[in-house]
Amino acid sequence: MTDPEGDTASGGQDTDGTHCAVVLDHLRHGRADDDRPQYKKSPLAQTLGEKSFTLYEMTLTEDADISIGDRLQTEPPAESIQRMRELEYADLTGGAKNELEYVVREIVDDNEQRFLNFYSNAQPITLRLHQLNLLPGIGEKLRNNILDERKRGPFESFEDLEERITGLHSPAEVLVERIVEELSEDDLKYKTFVGRESFVADG
Repeated sequence: MTDPEGDTASGGQDTDGTHCAVVLDHLRHGRADDDRPQYKKSPLAQTLGEKSFTLYEMTLTEDADISIGDRLQTEPPAESIQRMRELEYADLTGGAKNELEYVVREIVDDNEQRFLNFYSNAQPITLRLHQLNLLPGIGEKLRNNILDERKRGPFESFEDLEERITGLHSPAEVLVERIVEELSEDDLKYKTFVGRESFVADG
């Protein structure tokens, strides 16, 4: 089995220490492109890990009772999961791709402090490129405003961040757009959120 969702910390982890993935699509009769007889095919779920934004395809038990949007325990795996493997964006069904942005937005909204910490702790990547510059719409001016403002005190919420940084609109939505881009674009040189347990150094 693929080692799912790694470490401790906030998003994607229940209070009992388990990690979870959100169901993007439920293929009750297996993949449509699987030419094997139906009796040889198992139900599948395409999911997104809440902690590292890793895409998984899970082989489920025949009696698995799940729906799109459900959270499946991945560490230790739920009883309904027989096997799981990492999945590429190109292998997602059309339904899973349609759900992806909604699920990412829900994860960001439900774990505000985790993602607010990105704005507070983001670090330089090179002498000329900062992690903040990877976010859509954030150029040198906005980046410098964020860096200057965070020296004055931590950001308390996305609303506080938006009020303190002139020109930064919908900071949560900016993160969602970047995460979806990292999931869907194979040729990105830098990935800050996808496939990583911790996306910034401690501030």
